[in-house]
Amino acid sequence: MPLHFDDDQLLDDLSTTITQVLHAPAVILKDQLSIKETWDPVRQQMNSSLILNRLRQTKTDDPGKIIGVTDFDLFLPILTYVFGEADLDGTAAVVSSNRFRDEHYGLPPNRASLSKRLQKEAIHELGHTLGLVHCYQVSCVMRPSSYVEEIDYKSLGFCRTCQSQAQGSIDGSSASLNDS
Repeated sequence: MPLHFDDDQLLDDLSTTITQVLHAPAVILKDQLSIKETWDPVRQQMNSSLILNRLRQTKTDDPGKIIGVTDFDLFLPILTYVFGEADLDGTAAVVSSNRFRDEHYGLPPNRASLSKRLQKEAIHELGHTLGLVHCYQVSCVMRPSSYVEEIDYKSLGFCRTCQSQAQGSIDGSSASLNDS
């Protein structure tokens, strides 16, 4: 479901990765979802919590999880920025590619790096929807990340403990990508 994201190849790669890691089908929704009301003109960012509210209201034929993918920079009122946000043990998550782009840090574009970061953060946020909290195993995808370099250090998968905790929720679930 579009939230302002025009890169179909990144979405296809993300869908494939979600299916592989979570062992659940991921479907890309192409319906339009307006998130204009989440824009904060003072901060020049989108409020991720308000986007989650909109995603929760989205009706799909699938009872699984829904994740919005956007290019807009996201924030929470108490944080300068966030890479994503999710409902703990809920149905909705959102992730932004904005700060995953090397150009954001004055570096040349690196599509492979952008794709991996987006995949890791999407799996991390979907992990929260499966009831997982932050993990402090160095390579676990559920490790919290405040800086993009911390995302680079993580693996794409769950540690044994997180995988075990999520397995019951993963069985029979699916994910819908809401591309923006």
